[in-house]
Amino acid sequence: MKSIAEQNKVLDFPNGKNKRNQGDLFAALDLGTNSCRMLIARPHRDDFKVVDAFSKTVYLGKGLDRSGRLSEPAILRTIGALNICAAKLRKHNVKKMRLVATAACRQAQNGRDFIRRVKQETGLKLEVIKPHEEARLAVIGSASHVKPCTEQVLVLDIGGGSTELVWLDISGVRPEARRGALMRLQRDIHKAKKQPDQMSGMRVVDWISVPLGVTTLREQFSDVDGDKARYAMMSWYFEEYIAQFGPYGEEDRDKILPKFQIIGTSGTVTTIAASYMKLRRYDRGKVDGYEMTSEQVEAEIERYLVGGPKWRAANTAIGAGRIELIMSGAAILQAVLRVWPTDLLTVADRGLREGILYSLMVADGHLR
Repeated sequence: MKSIAEQNKVLDFPNGKNKRNQGDLFAALDLGTNSCRMLIARPHRDDFKVVDAFSKTVYLGKGLDRSGRLSEPAILRTIGALNICAAKLRKHNVKKMRLVATAACRQAQNGRDFIRRVKQETGLKLEVIKPHEEARLAVIGSASHVKPCTEQVLVLDIGGGSTELVWLDISGVRPEARRGALMRLQRDIHKAKKQPDQMSGMRVVDWISVPLGVTTLREQFSDVDGDKARYAMMSWYFEEYIAQFGPYGEEDRDKILPKFQIIGTSGTVTTIAASYMKLRRYDRGKVDGYEMTSEQVEAEIERYLVGGPKWRAANTAIGAGRIELIMSGAAILQAVLRVWPTDLLTVADRGLREGILYSLMVADGHLR
């Protein structure tokens, strides 16, 4: 991995052209608690163009909270999906890639055995990343949604087995350079906490990985009767985990902070945005980058609660794959917005895969 100084030399070309081969392909695979997703892309100016993509719900972590292990049916489903990914990588002859696994593989007693089995049966070498690396990649992946006027940004990544929150102070970065500062976040955020980056001026104020995601939180409260009661307990339970997170004391948490932006990157946030927009079919072009206020999010979640399970099941914007998990995700999102209300929640249909691609391309000298 190049140092930040070396990367910056590559990023600033006198003639505005990158001397590296623009035909190079990069791949990023994110194996989470619920989904297996992969992107294959090539650099294009200051971004990338997707060449091929794959996404499948595999429910790898189903039952993990109760048994502590990945079940055989979940393993078989996941290996089937990974074989498809391996075939795509061979088809495109991809040489530069990063294939990561997150919370389910970190938490499972047989997580290492599963990784070895994947290597044997698919040829793919998965890397089980730590929470702080997952948080860093989420920041990089959401960088393109940072507003020039933003000075404080909270990146919220709601996963299946864990939830990452990163609070960044970018007030010391020139407005036009704020996106680039996040994309060049190559430092370990655990070590970088509260220490300004000497080159960009960006500071990681705080970060936390909560061992609760949409699947694990739902499973913990699966025995609670009543839709509304279960939702309330999930939301307040999650809030206890973030009580000490952030830069300010409790006396400052009842007001909307100026120049404060939350970027939400997860299926929960995109689903709530899609249903708020009353989309009959999910449209990434309309959802990615959509902006909501805390009040709008709370009003949409209230519709979910008033309508109940049957109403949610009939809502095409929620989709069959999220009917069981949308309320636990909504409980997490509302807990965060209760603590940190904002006029600017940016919905990001992007996350770890995009973060991996940006990180690889910046390190390889492709993106300006």
